[in-house]
Amino acid sequence: MQATMQAIPAHATLPADLDDALLIGRVWRNSKINGPCVVVVRHGQVFDITAAAPTVADLLDAEDLLHVARHAPGEALGSALDLVHHALHTQDDTSLPLLLAPCDIQPIKACGVTFAVSMLERVIEEKAAGDAGRAEALRKELQASIGADLSTIRPGSEAAIKLKQELVKRDAWSQYMEVGIGPDAEVFSKAQAMSALGLGADVGLHPASQWNNPEPEIVLAVNSAGEAVGATLGNDVNLRDIEGRSALLLGKAKDNNGSCAIGPFIRLFDERFTIDTVRQAEVSLLIEGDDGFRLDGVSFMREISRDPLDLVQQTCGAHHQYPDGFMLFLGTMFSPIKDRGAAGAGFTHHLGDRVTIASPSLGALVNRVQRSDAIAPWTFGIRSLYRYLAGRGLTDSVPTSVSSSRRTAA
Repeated sequence: MQATMQAIPAHATLPADLDDALLIGRVWRNSKINGPCVVVVRHGQVFDITAAAPTVADLLDAEDLLHVARHAPGEALGSALDLVHHALHTQDDTSLPLLLAPCDIQPIKACGVTFAVSMLERVIEEKAAGDAGRAEALRKELQASIGADLSTIRPGSEAAIKLKQELVKRDAWSQYMEVGIGPDAEVFSKAQAMSALGLGADVGLHPASQWNNPEPEIVLAVNSAGEAVGATLGNDVNLRDIEGRSALLLGKAKDNNGSCAIGPFIRLFDERFTIDTVRQAEVSLLIEGDDGFRLDGVSFMREISRDPLDLVQQTCGAHHQYPDGFMLFLGTMFSPIKDRGAAGAGFTHHLGDRVTIASPSLGALVNRVQRSDAIAPWTFGIRSLYRYLAGRGLTDSVPTSVSSSRRTAA
């Protein structure tokens, strides 16, 4: 008999300290509005503040972001509990707002190979050339060959350089080790602006993939001045067989319809929630299948090999600007390897899997797994957004922006 997945209570998707959390996000409102709206959660209640901040990018660029988020006038939409319950369990009542990913026009960037454990799994993907059946044998070979505790090596350090020289001699070096312990971080484009899915949506797997997994991560919200101003949760859906065939297939392995989920809300940095909270966060992953399969684990941010703000600086600066800000996935130490099916074949998704990514200060992001070509196509892009905002007369209704001195990239 197949195990039945228990319904996830709405309160479990919200921060444990909800009354103290300053959250922002987006919802789709139907009826006369019929479009996306920027919302803020204050003491558990949701307010539409689109008139003050027509996009989340505008809000994150506000000169006094916390003041705007706390005090901008807005229309009450009910409780956050009702909103997330609707996203998780119904989505068929058009009178209720539907939760969207909490970002909009920001590019969605991601850092890979930022944890030693996941770095080894990327090397295994490369050497397996997309063949999941070779993974276990390669894992043992690599662990015997490398011999060092990679988590103790600072990227770009003298020790990292010496290890590289030794591994090159053994023919055990890899492009993934280069970005894992070399001076330069891996930063790639995960998804297009406006394409991310939110809480309760179906994420997608490319139909060609037979070896894949979720990647549970913290995602920083960064404004146009390159300042990290908040954080949320993300699922970087990963196709191990396609990326493993060639790193040049990264776009096909990472950026497909429904391959990126973010949410449920962005929590703004304030007196209670800071970048240090992110540095010490624990991010849990739970995968539940209709076949009774269950896998869980935890990623500890304190074991990241590069500081989150260093990753921000490697992403933007004098070398690259993001005038709309960006969202930045920070990577994960969790690469599921528990066999699902044949011994030694490791983990891969089955359609219908429920993936829950959670951290107490951020809540939980819950999505089900389907095929990229079977879920709803992405049709509402940036032009659609601006036509919608123009129709509401909101294209010039933005908060005081980041000053020119702060816009200068560091």
